Amino acid sequence: MAQRSMQHDLRAWLSEVEQADSLKRIDSEVDWDEEMAAITYVSHKEEGAPALLFENVKDYPEGYRVLFNMFSSSPTRLGIAMREGPDLGEHDLIQSARDKLTARKEPEQVSQDDAAVFENTDEGDDVDLWKFPVPKMWPGDGGRFIGTADLTITRNPETGALNMGTYRQMIHNENQTGLFTSPGKDLRLHMKKAWAKGEPLEVVAVYGVLPELYLASQLTFGEDLSELEVAGGIRDAPIEVTEGQITDLPIPANAEIAVEGKLYPNEQKMEGPFGEFTGYYGRPEEPAEVHTVEAVHHRDDPILTCALMADYPGCDINLTYSVGRSARIWNDLDTLGIPGVKGVYAHPAGASGMSMTVVSIEQQYAGHANQAATIAAQCPGGAYFSKFIVVVDEDVNPADTNQVIWAMATRWDAEQHTDMLTDTWSTPLDPSRNPPEDRPYGSQLLIDATKEHKYIDDFPPRTAVREEMYDNVVDRWDELGFDFDPPSLPLFFADTGTPGGSDDETSDGHMEM
Repeated sequence: MAQRSMQHDLRAWLSEVEQADSLKRIDSEVDWDEEMAAITYVSHKEEGAPALLFENVKDYPEGYRVLFNMFSSSPTRLGIAMREGPDLGEHDLIQSARDKLTARKEPEQVSQDDAAVFENTDEGDDVDLWKFPVPKMWPGDGGRFIGTADLTITRNPETGALNMGTYRQMIHNENQTGLFTSPGKDLRLHMKKAWAKGEPLEVVAVYGVLPELYLASQLTFGEDLSELEVAGGIRDAPIEVTEGQITDLPIPANAEIAVEGKLYPNEQKMEGPFGEFTGYYGRPEEPAEVHTVEAVHHRDDPILTCALMADYPGCDINLTYSVGRSARIWNDLDTLGIPGVKGVYAHPAGASGMSMTVVSIEQQYAGHANQAATIAAQCPGGAYFSKFIVVVDEDVNPADTNQVIWAMATRWDAEQHTDMLTDTWSTPLDPSRNPPEDRPYGSQLLIDATKEHKYIDDFPPRTAVREEMYDNVVDRWDELGFDFDPPSLPLFFADTGTPGGSDDETSDGHMEM
């Protein structure tokens, strides 16, 4: 039995989150059958709602706990997971993620004796996935899903490269789950390569995850890049891993719950449906690959991590996808040499940051906005399930929906400033694409909501207050009796290019008209 006290684990993160008043412990008995998910959905209609730790689950022994919505719409919890503290806003989190998602830290190997995940192990006939308080989320779900806030580790049979991703997993029986993978995802590619050799694919699935591992597993990276190294970059310290007992795969040493098993060639069972991140049930009940579990490892008093998939803001991956996708698109634009990018924001309400991306640029040449839109639509960080790409000028905050809509209303001409890309990379979970067999394909709308470049010198200047007047208002804020913080402004009068914008005034102190 492992005795080591892990410094980096879910429990340490929960302690920090609780100190930041962003965790709610629920000690009243709650049913695993829909009730936990319903409490989560209703309470998380409020942006920034706390994570929920259910400590008394019906039909289960004391100590078996369930954590719902690790991140949801909370910058506080995401900032703590990124080791940036609880006080960063979304813009600063995106800036931080730009660096952290390009940093790499190789995992640190620890012995099995020092791995907390091996405090308890069941193998063979003793394997029983029902021992954990696995929820049924939505009334129309096809079963109980143990894999939602999870990660799955596999190895490329040809190159040996590791991949870590988040895939939904529904319990079939004591030792089998249905493991759903979308076309083009790395696990499916690994599976096909193994099966082509007539071999099963080894799998490690972690159902009680570390926050930084969960973050890294949700994002798409190159096929040969290990997300374990990405997670180390997010943490700025190596991820501790240990050797598996059944498979030749690493296991996060301080995971709460981890299982080892195999995907055997062409073995399938009916799986689903499942209420997905789009806010709709996913594909109907269909055959999916079967993960046969051969060993279950867990800590004493294990915490099962669960992510509710729902419409914004109740979905657990809304903010994490938004921040991660924004950072990756921004980095892709920089890598490909697109100048003048001032901000990128994948709106979390757009199906977890996937469907709508806003890019802010300082226009520098003809076609600059169209170029930025096209590359943001098709770069590696932004191509999947993307529908709307809106480009705005540098005086518009891409994360401020009101400003973006204002720019579209006053700078976008639908006839002249709209393009469309067809047969793009999408998901079988998109209900807008019909018939359903067409759903792996999609389309993208590119909207140029910048000042028209060929007439930019003649474009009407926007209204703005003087900076010194803004400072005066802020100084008097409390005196004026407002009970909220003064908002920041996108620009001041001197930045508008208005005649008199260099503080030229008429004799009566008003702007010349």
